[in-house]
Amino acid sequence: MVRVEPARLSDAAAIHDLVTYWADHGDMLHRPIAEIYEAIRDFKVARHEGRVVGTGSLHIMGSDLAEVRSLAVAADAQLHGVGAAIVAACVADARTFGLERVFALTYKPGFFEKQGFRVANVMEFPQKVWNECVRCPFFTNCKEVAVVQDLNGADLSVPMTRDA
Repeated sequence: MVRVEPARLSDAAAIHDLVTYWADHGDMLHRPIAEIYEAIRDFKVARHEGRVVGTGSLHIMGSDLAEVRSLAVAADAQLHGVGAAIVAACVADARTFGLERVFALTYKPGFFEKQGFRVANVMEFPQKVWNECVRCPFFTNCKEVAVVQDLNGADLSVPMTRDA
C-alpha cells in the first residue's frame, strides 16, 4: 500500500534522486537539491514500505493559482496510481488554500487529463512564463504542454455578473 504524505527534510535526497533520474532521461527539468530543501514544505512524497517511490509539489504562484511541479514516480512504481495519488493530494491542498486553479507544464498531458485537467495555453499563466520560464534553457524551444484544472467549478473565462 502506498501512502502520500507531506515530505520531511530527510526526504530531500530521495526527492532529488527521483527528479534527477527523470531529468536525466529528458522527461523533466533538473532541480538542484538546495531548491528542494528551500521548497520542502511544498512537496508530497508517496511511500511504499518506508521507501519514497514518488514525489510532487504544489508551488503557489499567487492568490488564485498554483503549479503542480516535480512530479516523479520511481520506474518500478509506475502504473500503480502513485502519480495520480500525488496529484490528488496537491489538488486537495490547493482547495484547502482556496485557490481557483492548478496548472502544470508537462510532457504527458494525457496523464493530467485523466486527473481532471484540460490542455491550456501557457500564456494563461504569465506569472510562470515571465518569472520562471524565461530563465529556462529551453524557453525558446519548450516542448512542455500546459494543463490546468479549475477548482471552483466555474468557467473562469466568462465574467461573473451580480444580481442587483
